[in-house]
Amino acid sequence: MVQFLLNIDQSILLWIQDVLRIPVLNPFFVFITNLGNAGAIWLVISVLLLIPKRTRKIGVLSILALIGSLLINNLMLKNLVGRTRPYENIANLQLLVHKASDFSFPSGHTGSSFAAAYVLYKELPKKYGIPAMILAGLIGFSRLYVGIHYPTDVLAGTVLGIFIAIWTRKLFYIWASGGKMNRIKQFLYI
Repeated sequence: MVQFLLNIDQSILLWIQDVLRIPVLNPFFVFITNLGNAGAIWLVISVLLLIPKRTRKIGVLSILALIGSLLINNLMLKNLVGRTRPYENIANLQLLVHKASDFSFPSGHTGSSFAAAYVLYKELPKKYGIPAMILAGLIGFSRLYVGIHYPTDVLAGTVLGIFIAIWTRKLFYIWASGGKMNRIKQFLYI
């Protein structure tokens, strides 16, 4: 079963490279994938949301989801699974970005993108939440396009990122409703 999934992963990556990858789009997808480096775009958005009083809670939730994704996806699961990158296993796969120094599964870029984007989708008006989810999807796809992740890495990153966002929100609201938030609420002006 594992070999079957690996064969599908490899076939999809080679299909993307041979059919979808065209030179004019390469700089665009390299740019999109770089937006997700260290969760940079999501950190910038989250910090900007901390500035206005009315969005401060959303900024906090987004940062908490990013921290959750970092801990679960990048520090725990990548090291537990230890999956090598596709460019190390697929002879004809051409990498469009620099080689990564960590393991492949799950995609940290995708996980952090969907963790933050799902918080934004649930907490902000849809005119901001939907573009955030689209950007997360583009970052996830870009990881396949540039050849640095398997499709199952990106799928797992998507599912885990959304799961982390859901639980971050749930735990935050449980904690906030327990009366333990008075000092934090005063500090954040929530």
